Amino acid sequence: MLHDRIEPRWVDAFAEVFDLCRITGRETVAVLSESQSRVLNVELTELALARLTAQRYGVRVPTPGQTAPVPVRSTGASQVLNNQAGAVAALKAADVIIDLTVEGLLHAPQMGEILKSGARVMMISNEHPDALERLVPKPEMKDQVKAAVKRCRAASKMTVTSAAGTDLTVDFSGAITAGVWGWTDRPGTVAHWPGGVVVSFPKAGTVNGRLVLDAGDVNLTFKRYLERPVVLTLEDDYVTAIDGAGTDAELMRRYLAAWGDRDAYATSHVGWGMNRDARYEALTMYDQRDTNGTELRCFAGNFLYSTGANEFANRYTQGHFDLPVRGCTITLDGVDVVRDGEMQEPG
Repeated sequence: MLHDRIEPRWVDAFAEVFDLCRITGRETVAVLSESQSRVLNVELTELALARLTAQRYGVRVPTPGQTAPVPVRSTGASQVLNNQAGAVAALKAADVIIDLTVEGLLHAPQMGEILKSGARVMMISNEHPDALERLVPKPEMKDQVKAAVKRCRAASKMTVTSAAGTDLTVDFSGAITAGVWGWTDRPGTVAHWPGGVVVSFPKAGTVNGRLVLDAGDVNLTFKRYLERPVVLTLEDDYVTAIDGAGTDAELMRRYLAAWGDRDAYATSHVGWGMNRDARYEALTMYDQRDTNGTELRCFAGNFLYSTGANEFANRYTQGHFDLPVRGCTITLDGVDVVRDGEMQEPG
């Protein structure tokens, strides 16, 4: 985009999402931001909330200094509330929290405590509002995602195959599954916009096989379409080999090794995108500073494989890759939910 200025249609988009969240004038809303938050989105949030006559206050904290050995991007594990007890208390006093932090609170250490207070958290991904406007969630997305969550929770095994050579098996016994449809209207829950994705966090030692990232698949940590194939070998959750020639494989090897942390190589979650409005090609349309890549996590039919933290397997690390993979067939207990990259209707 050429100019970061307020556009009335963007205020409309934010107001529409807040309406889906059922924010009323009787509720208190905390707007959480940090010193490096996207100012335009903070302003749009404030203007949209003013239309709803909601009682609101801002919680703004400094963006913390860098402690990781490599740049950190798109983790959903913001560190801004570390050692910020006053800010956490202010957030817990609200009915609704609008999260405008750069990385997002989804996997932040304080999230459990905040949700237990009864607050609901609406994360607005660090995207340019041009993308958010296109991806205002549709009401029917909720039922579609909830149906996918139900199917995952009932399954004992996921298999993922592709013509490129992927052959992956995930034991779903005890896996924790969550779905995001783009808004939250219940106390103690969290959602993010853009939405339209179902993900499962497998128990320890349950992911084995081979994942082939073909040319054209995406590494969202690098915000980069792959130019040459990369083959990941997985044994008991962990990437034990990264095979491939060229820049893409080299970048992945170097980035993971830089953490000096075995858990950076582990499986975080697996799932698939369900949003038919999300566009695979969108990453080409924005400068890197103007996209967080959430749209590509959600585009319909992609197999979303992620490395890094999985609290349900007792693994914690800042190292993280989100890898949307095209053209896969995903089966739950032998029934295809995605076939050759196309979502399948239940039946």
